Amino acid sequence: MSTPVATRATEIVLPGAVEPSGLEVRTRDLPAPDTGQVLLRMDATGVCFAEQQMRRGKYYNQPPFPFVPGYDVVGTVTATGPGVDAGLTGRRFAAVTKVGAWASHLLIDAAELMPVPDGIDAATAETVLVNGITAWQMLHRTAKVRAGGTVVVLGANGGVGSILVQLARHAGITVIGTASARHHASVRELGAIPVDYRAPDMYDQIRKIAPDGVDAVFDHVGGPGVVESWRLLRRGGTLVSYGTAATKDEEGSSQLPVLKLFGQLAAWNSLPNGRSAHFYNFWAGRRCRTEWRRRLTEDLTEVLRLVADGVLTPRIAAEIPLSDAASALALAESRTVIGKVVLVPGA
Repeated sequence: MSTPVATRATEIVLPGAVEPSGLEVRTRDLPAPDTGQVLLRMDATGVCFAEQQMRRGKYYNQPPFPFVPGYDVVGTVTATGPGVDAGLTGRRFAAVTKVGAWASHLLIDAAELMPVPDGIDAATAETVLVNGITAWQMLHRTAKVRAGGTVVVLGANGGVGSILVQLARHAGITVIGTASARHHASVRELGAIPVDYRAPDMYDQIRKIAPDGVDAVFDHVGGPGVVESWRLLRRGGTLVSYGTAATKDEEGSSQLPVLKLFGQLAAWNSLPNGRSAHFYNFWAGRRCRTEWRRRLTEDLTEVLRLVADGVLTPRIAAEIPLSDAASALALAESRTVIGKVVLVPGA
């Protein structure tokens, strides 16, 4: 067991429903890790859609304000608590936290740690942590699209979308990817056929490319457009919905759009037309924590192997010091970047 000492941690606090500039920086002493815990020094964390919704008070099941956001983290173990192998000290790991990762140091259960190979730097691993696992699970565990199939990825230039395109292309799948016109060259580089999501006839354009329908649509937008996503499917096709971005700026309950979507998907699944609709939830199955963790570690290992092999190129939009998290959040929300905004320790 490591020598128990208090550690001074810098944390970013979300005090309420504020603009990005309203984030607060605080420092506090963390106690030594307790039984089963480690102290993790943050090497990289990220900005994702969850934090963008949390600052509005719109993320499903978020904790009450104030709290430290931060969905996932890559870091180095600097101390171990009782019952934890002291040999973990000095090694780099990834973990999914949901909240709490926007901090220079954090206490975390050792059971939550997933190994990161030495040859992959922290920002790269962070970029494919939740995004990579999400893309991998939606493609291979939920939709189960086979080589030769065709899929539609909405937001093909985004954090999840850009990884989804690359994983699908590697699996021998044709990809139609929606993005704004300025990102079309980037979407082509990833191997997808770009379609302008702002075009009023976007879905008609997709049908011209795939007149017989597609094997899967990956839709993070929700709202009225999800009906059009469903209509793109061929018999046997799968709609994978994984968000309600269309309603992100609406006032009122954060749960209502999700519940309406669940009802719509359930209604479609009752139809005898061979198509299926799923809502992908990263946290599904967490009640069986051992199996859930095993699956996460297995899928992250696959994604990191593809990164190491050069098959998967993570898109890092920017690396910004933790203390400037407000700028990082504003940049991520600007819709001007390709890939993920990553927070790193300060100078």
